[in-house]
Amino acid sequence: MKEKIHIFYTNDLHSYFDHWPQVVTYLQEKRQQCERKNETCWTVDIGDHIDRVHPITEASMGKANVELLNEAQYDVITIGNNEGITLSHEHLFNLYQDAKFDVVCSNLNSMRENQPRWLNRYKILTSDSGVRVGFIGLTAPFNPYYNLLDWHVDEPINTIERQLTFLKGKVDIIVLLSHLGIYEDEVIAEQFPEIDVIIGGHTHHLLRTGEIVHNSLITAAGKHCSYVGEVTLTWDHLTMKLTNKEAHTTNITHLYPDIATRERLKELEEEAAVILDKEIIYVNKPIQVNWFKETKIMKLLTKKLRERTHADCAMLNSGLLVEHFPAGHITYRDVHRICPHPINPCVVTLTGHELQEVVRVSLTDTFMNFQLKGFGFRGKVLGRMVFDNLEVITGFHENGQEYVKEILFENEPLEMKREYKIVTADTFTFGRLLPEVAKSEEKKLFLPEFIREILVETLLDYQTSDSFN
Repeated sequence: MKEKIHIFYTNDLHSYFDHWPQVVTYLQEKRQQCERKNETCWTVDIGDHIDRVHPITEASMGKANVELLNEAQYDVITIGNNEGITLSHEHLFNLYQDAKFDVVCSNLNSMRENQPRWLNRYKILTSDSGVRVGFIGLTAPFNPYYNLLDWHVDEPINTIERQLTFLKGKVDIIVLLSHLGIYEDEVIAEQFPEIDVIIGGHTHHLLRTGEIVHNSLITAAGKHCSYVGEVTLTWDHLTMKLTNKEAHTTNITHLYPDIATRERLKELEEEAAVILDKEIIYVNKPIQVNWFKETKIMKLLTKKLRERTHADCAMLNSGLLVEHFPAGHITYRDVHRICPHPINPCVVTLTGHELQEVVRVSLTDTFMNFQLKGFGFRGKVLGRMVFDNLEVITGFHENGQEYVKEILFENEPLEMKREYKIVTADTFTFGRLLPEVAKSEEKKLFLPEFIREILVETLLDYQTSDSFN
């Protein structure tokens, strides 16, 4: 006798709820199909369901996302970096206390006395005919962030070795829920043929029909839940072996939305409004934002950032503020909309020579117009860099291109060999946007504060209407 087991999955929703009612419709239809065929099915999520870019998630600190997963009848989830490092320790510790599903993250550990009750190292689910499926969960080890929040994430390979040793003989099939990214998934598949299926996320890759690497079936469903994935496992009860495994993804955006879910999202938006529509200050005139010019609000924010972190100087890109502040009552919702990024302050140590190069690059047209996607940035373009306690004197070439003539720190020219502590957005500590910042060996992150929280402080410090005019 052969038995089919179905695993439906989502990954990297990032609180993009536009298609969530369609996801629920799809899952309901699939469960009904499985029931009619007497086939076992489970539903899993691979992390980054939460993203504080959305007002519902921001207001509830992710609790609303857990409620939606409950109502959609998920069975097992793992966590992503957006659950792990954009919430305070307390908020993550209590995030899943009302979950009706199992949370599996094999490599997450609280550095405080107790572990959360919801945290499982593995989960074994059993099909209607007794096939035992073991689920392991892994999240990306961003320990420079996790450690500041009193969490630690173990290295994935060692974690897998421990879990496979423990599960040996206890399960028939092993499924890895991996919020590590496609490249890590491929390495794991090569190294651990015991893993039958790797359902991935983090790098937002879409594998429509999956791919076989060594012995493992690897699959993922992109981002924002435009697609829902399905893994079908065929178990032969005569040979006691997994004889077939398939994966495919389905675009669900055209489906009719689940009415109850759509209505609940409206209610959650209203609940969020009660929290976020609280007034911060009142201004008589709009507070102007300009991505390519220095504005009063960006100067004040950059100064506030330096003072808050006790850095020598500060720099922030104007694209962090995506639109003007309206005249009248400015609320937390306005701040969240205008500065939506889950970005933290970071102080880096640079030599004068390195700082000079950073300033030079940051004022090029290429940098200012760069349409960054990722690293926490949710704006349109990076925009002009604004500095505090650092005077940048520029000129213009005949072709109109701006260039840096001189940089002064406390009214004195930069000393090329001297070290300076400069605070900026942690966005620039990744990738190749500003290599000198990314490569700095001395970095101090400030968590769990987002830069928009410092923006609130900036607004509160300058409550007179003419402070921004």
